[in-house]
Amino acid sequence: MDFNFSDNQKLIFETISEFSNREIKSQLMDWDERQYFPIEIFKKLGELGMLGVLVPEKYGGSGFGYDDYVVVVSELAKVCGSISLSVAAHNSLCVGHILKFGTEEQKTKWLPKLCSGDYLGAWALTETGTGSDALRMSTTAVKKGDKCVINGSKNWITHGISSDVIVVMTRTREKGDSRGISAFIVDRKNPGVRSGKKENKLGMRASETAEVIFENCEVDEGSLLGSEGDGFIQAMKVLDGGRISIAALSLGIAKGAYLASLKYSKEREQFGKSISAFQAIAFKLADMYTDIQASEMLIYRACQLITNNKPVTKASAMAKYYASEACVRIATEAVQIYGGYGYTKDFPVEKYYRDSKLCTIGEGTSEIQKIVISKHLV
Repeated sequence: MDFNFSDNQKLIFETISEFSNREIKSQLMDWDERQYFPIEIFKKLGELGMLGVLVPEKYGGSGFGYDDYVVVVSELAKVCGSISLSVAAHNSLCVGHILKFGTEEQKTKWLPKLCSGDYLGAWALTETGTGSDALRMSTTAVKKGDKCVINGSKNWITHGISSDVIVVMTRTREKGDSRGISAFIVDRKNPGVRSGKKENKLGMRASETAEVIFENCEVDEGSLLGSEGDGFIQAMKVLDGGRISIAALSLGIAKGAYLASLKYSKEREQFGKSISAFQAIAFKLADMYTDIQASEMLIYRACQLITNNKPVTKASAMAKYYASEACVRIATEAVQIYGGYGYTKDFPVEKYYRDSKLCTIGEGTSEIQKIVISKHLV
């Protein structure tokens, strides 16, 4: 594997760094405190080409590869996990699902506006009673003439309030049937769609998470993604790429926490010398750096496989599992290195610490990743 960054990746680094310094850094703690979702930022990210990273140029996207996409997500996460999470969910879930399984007509209709930032995307799979057990979802789509009527609710939906387009998984047959789930594209203007409770979260507070309710929501046959009954299989393939997204998110948060800790450890003095000179702190930094390097190798290996259309489920699960758990370890140690200051909101590691935990939960918990990995082993 070649770990030398391409010219395009270097340009992405510079673009994200400049954008983050100008548009995000000074406001991120205010957004976090107020749980404010800065949708105006996403309009600007769309102008930069960061909302259609993997989409071919003919649909208005940037036409970049997965290696480039990892740089986008991780560099944003070094500064603000919330913004990075929303960019990842928009790109890999909603946009990714339409790109992978949409008809030419669906791609032409939806992707240009999603890529430009005119539209914001959401992806609705999870329900109150069915998190990991998606096959037993309760939301249904029932045929009514040449329409389908959707009823039910989805929870923990990123952009559940502000989205313009929602890809929703519904049950079209009996519970538990892997061929009983179908996916639909729903326009937010549909009168049968409304938002429910907005979640009050520990971390990622500037990334909007809310309930979406469907009440007699009529959609036409042109809204169906693929064939009826393909939704669950589609969702699992979309999550292969989604796991790479969360792994990249984890990597960025870990890097941000590590770099802040390294800088602080060189500046903070105790007993007449910087605390980085003490082995207890130096060993923490060594563990953090090693975890970051290992995460990167797993992530870019998964990118290599998915780029070459090779089976990626196991590799993406390993990347997501390891990188997310490493992220939590690194953020925890970052707070420890800062000591009492790390427990305050005046320093950055407190937010990295809160944001990190979502990475072991979202798009499949660590336990689910271990199930996926072990099934491919035995």
